[in-house]
Amino acid sequence: MRVTELLLYGVAGWCSIGLVGVVISEMRGRRKEAIRNSLWIAAIVGTYFAVLLGCSAIQPQKVIAIGQDQCYATMCFTVTAVDEVPGLVAGDEGRVVRVAIRVANHGPSGDAETLLFPYLTDSKGRAWEPLPGLSGNRLNQRVASGGQLVSQPMFRVAINSTGLGLVLTHGNWQRRRLVIGDSDSLGHRRTVVDLGR
Repeated sequence: MRVTELLLYGVAGWCSIGLVGVVISEMRGRRKEAIRNSLWIAAIVGTYFAVLLGCSAIQPQKVIAIGQDQCYATMCFTVTAVDEVPGLVAGDEGRVVRVAIRVANHGPSGDAETLLFPYLTDSKGRAWEPLPGLSGNRLNQRVASGGQLVSQPMFRVAINSTGLGLVLTHGNWQRRRLVIGDSDSLGHRRTVVDLGR
């Protein structure tokens, strides 16, 4: 567990204890004490969010190359190949891009990064989700300890798309959104794999 995650848990725990104190103060009729404690909680939460958003604003976007690992705890994801699939749908003028992603578990037991989701972006900021049912192995499938598998999600992108990159995200509704410096944190530019297309 990273220091920034421990900091989040520490702040959340401190605020929880503080809120209990505010409720107890209110129940005992100590209104001034409850207000003072509420202001402390608001100040700590406000400071934390200011640091979170400030770090997100100043950190540059991380761009990684094909073949470079992206690890989350013991699970590592590596783009190993990219190709275009011609003629997937007759008469369709769009491009279909297939991305081979190796999923490896370096932990002592079977594991999965269950919330992980891939999408493609281009130089114009457009985004494309994977085509359903065409990936083979799922990216968030459970992998045995020391094992690996290859997932091959396919994406239908615009014919004029350039500067394609793969983003792996845990989505908007998860704790990593509140971890300072995480690529999924609020306002942070997502880590992207440069696909060279």
